[in-house]
Amino acid sequence: MTIYLDVVLIENLIMNYIILFATGYILKIKLNHIRLILSALLGGIYSILAYMEILPIYTNFLMKILLSVVMVYLAYNAKNIKLLLKQITIFYLTSFVFGGCSFALLYFIKPQEILMKNGMLIGTYPLKIAVLGGIVGFTISVIAFKVVKRRLNKKDMFCDITVFVGEKNIKTKAMIDTGNMLKDPITRIPVIVVEKDILYQIIPYKILDNLEEIIGGEISNEIYEEEVIKYISKFRVIPFTSLGKENGMLLGLKVKKVIVEIDFNEEEIKDVIIGIYNKKLSKKNKYNALIGLDIIERSGESEYTTSISK
Repeated sequence: MTIYLDVVLIENLIMNYIILFATGYILKIKLNHIRLILSALLGGIYSILAYMEILPIYTNFLMKILLSVVMVYLAYNAKNIKLLLKQITIFYLTSFVFGGCSFALLYFIKPQEILMKNGMLIGTYPLKIAVLGGIVGFTISVIAFKVVKRRLNKKDMFCDITVFVGEKNIKTKAMIDTGNMLKDPITRIPVIVVEKDILYQIIPYKILDNLEEIIGGEISNEIYEEEVIKYISKFRVIPFTSLGKENGMLLGLKVKKVIVEIDFNEEEIKDVIIGIYNKKLSKKNKYNALIGLDIIERSGESEYTTSISK
């Protein structure tokens, strides 16, 4: 049986590209198609080297893992190890789905000339079969992940946020609250509500212990110290309405930035206001902050938000 290396390269290039595209689509990554093509080409070159046994070390299991890591990093340019590991995990899951689809198509089509060498299927089956397998695999992968996401919808109600005040920061769990549409009435900057108790590590206690006085404009000499003065220009008074309280007021503090971790991505939100809440938000302490759905939906698109996961 005659095997053409250019056909092997093209087939693997197409399949690798579709798998990488599907992985990025599932993870909602802003894709750079040049990076995807280069990554897919790297995988295609490996397939030729593995088939020709030019460098036996390339068939080693650890080298295959390393190749996957390089391909994923080249395709998506992850900014940290945690994000890279998530991308690699989804890449492998997507690859397994594609592999299953390919075997299923080969079972039904039953090409006459096909062999397996070094873990690769090689044969004279048409190029369109590989493309068809990629399309079917892409469709199944997207549908499967959407179904799983719906089942995990309860978990999707929460996300991790890191609040930065000056050089200090604190990380906590936030609930995505569809009813939280709070904004600064003057600047229209969105407000994230955070429990007072977890902010002592990053905000002076003289502010947190005197919220009502500051909201009322009654800043005594005891409060009015150098440590507090630098925060005064960042204070905002945020009106809110809740069950049992028609005209509530929160002391807001404009912070340096907030990083939101959701859907395998990290988004950096600048010019955001933290509304300091004087009570507990969750009786069982499952979360310590409320973030509005509008911030999540506009993530990566809002004038206040810039992506740091690409």
